[in-house]
Amino acid sequence: MELHNLRPAKGATHHDKRVGRGTGSGRGGTSTRGHKGDKSRSGHKRKRNFEGGQMPLQMRLPKVGFKNPNRIEYVPLNIARIQMIAEKFGLDTINIETLAEKGIIKKNDRVKVLGGGKLSKKLTIAAHACSASAKQTIEEQGGSINLV
Repeated sequence: MELHNLRPAKGATHHDKRVGRGTGSGRGGTSTRGHKGDKSRSGHKRKRNFEGGQMPLQMRLPKVGFKNPNRIEYVPLNIARIQMIAEKFGLDTINIETLAEKGIIKKNDRVKVLGGGKLSKKLTIAAHACSASAKQTIEEQGGSINLV
């Protein structure tokens, strides 16, 4: 047996329907498409999510919620995390550039300082937003917070 001798097994293949070749072929006239209707026409393509004229699922389901296009997303940083970052890298001033450089945030992220945890050293922090409790904690230690 060689590659040029190979043949499919008997009965494994069959000829395709040849439609639209005249009435004598048995598949002329409507060419097996039936009479009238969208599917009998050339260029027919069923629409995505079409359910036979029944109201489609995405239209039947209730729409919930609202996505505000003007929402400002902040990356939250707790006081405890800032304390940990300051100790790990030996920093006295923490700003957006430093945080991005160290890989804690992305370059264009907005940072909000939150008041979770304790601070044990004087720090100068620059952020986009700050909670009242975080500001109080920072100022108790003699540090300052600058809003960018």
